[in-house]
Amino acid sequence: MSNPTPGAFARSLLALEFPQSLAVYDDYATAQRTVDFLSDEGFPVQNCMIVGTDLKQVERITGRLTSGRVAAGGAMSGLWFGLFVGVLFSFFGTGDTLPIIVSTTLMGIAFGVVFALAGFAMTRGQRDFSSVSSVVATKYEVLVEHKVAAQARELLAKLPGALPNPFA
Repeated sequence: MSNPTPGAFARSLLALEFPQSLAVYDDYATAQRTVDFLSDEGFPVQNCMIVGTDLKQVERITGRLTSGRVAAGGAMSGLWFGLFVGVLFSFFGTGDTLPIIVSTTLMGIAFGVVFALAGFAMTRGQRDFSSVSSVVATKYEVLVEHKVAAQARELLAKLPGALPNPFA
């Protein structure tokens, strides 16, 4: 008996046998609208796939990092961790619950501030800003299985504003 390769099930779910491009859109909502339209028309949408292409990473700078901001962030992180540890200790401890929770929370805040400031100091100003980043697609392509591609194109021709297949 052969062992399937790791992730083979996920790959089989996310793959079409012989996909053909139906249309390419600039935004996901339009690609989704196309598949929804095909579904409303009775098309077997299990033969469809929306693929984001032309990926790019976008980083949005959210602010300047100062030692005060870093310390505050470390304090908040430490507060939550200390609170979590304190609640766990209070479940399994035999002492008074409130002093256990308060002491672990205060220790968590202290350690959070120290570690956050130490990490910030080690960067030596190389990255003194905060940001969030994401990988986004610039195009969304609707693919369909080759055996139903002609049916999908006929149905899509009825949708007002739908883009034709640019590769046809």
